Amino acid sequence: MPLDNLDTVTSQSSLVVVIATLGRPDDVADLIESLERQTRLPDRIVISVTSEDDLPSEDKRRGAEVLFGDKGLCAQRNKALDHIGEDYDYLVFFDDDYVATRTAVEDIVRYFDENPSVVGITGHLIADGIKGPGINREEAFAMVSEYDAAPRGKSKLTEPVADLYGCNMAYRVSAIQGERFDERLPAYGWQEDVDFSNRLLKRGDLIRTDAFSGVHRGTKRSRSPGKKLGYSQIANPVYLLQKGTIGRRKAYVLMTKNVIANHAKLLIPEPWVDRKGRAAGNWVALFDLMRGKMDPERILTLS
Repeated sequence: MPLDNLDTVTSQSSLVVVIATLGRPDDVADLIESLERQTRLPDRIVISVTSEDDLPSEDKRRGAEVLFGDKGLCAQRNKALDHIGEDYDYLVFFDDDYVATRTAVEDIVRYFDENPSVVGITGHLIADGIKGPGINREEAFAMVSEYDAAPRGKSKLTEPVADLYGCNMAYRVSAIQGERFDERLPAYGWQEDVDFSNRLLKRGDLIRTDAFSGVHRGTKRSRSPGKKLGYSQIANPVYLLQKGTIGRRKAYVLMTKNVIANHAKLLIPEPWVDRKGRAAGNWVALFDLMRGKMDPERILTLS
């Protein structure tokens, strides 16, 4: 059922939030808490999971619909897209470890209303814990509260981009009809956001903007094991390069940067990163590439 809109912000446009999650019920509860604080509530929240173990208790997901399906970020997002259909104006994918500012939903709706040529947007991150140890709940909510309390002027950033960042990417629903996430990018689906959003450039503009904001906590629970991710760091860019949804330069930069980082930090790895596993996965992928047998789906059989 749709959430009750108890706020005073009015718009004829509708917005649905999609959360695809695995093994992080507490993070989902925190995200929904931030959505319940919105100046303009979402018209609908859909959580796509693999089992009850992925879900917070019912009292912490008030009004949210739950879909059960196959494991994998792409498969779970597709399950939600198939379920939602075409009945809404806008849709936003928030990662389960994202915390939204109080005006995020209102800001997304306003931006799309005012920019009809734009088909997708990715917002400003107050902080992103993905490249560090992660940001805990208390820190994330404190950052959001401080941001909400500060005076805000008009949005200053409108930067055309070739793809959107998956932790906070919003779309015009009419523009994504017929498109689905590529389930050949299994499990965590590394770079699935690049592939999906880039395909929409033929339908309109993709924009990075500070019109809406939040914190990406970068939670480390339930991420792909090191060897699997290391394989994906090579296999997925090559696959997307072949599809034409990533540029040659970006693919090479992604692969080179990750291979160098994984090997340079082998002796003194970060506590939250399995550098040994990632480096091993890099080499398996490179060997498969030389043999002409590289396949993004091979991570399903890697141990």
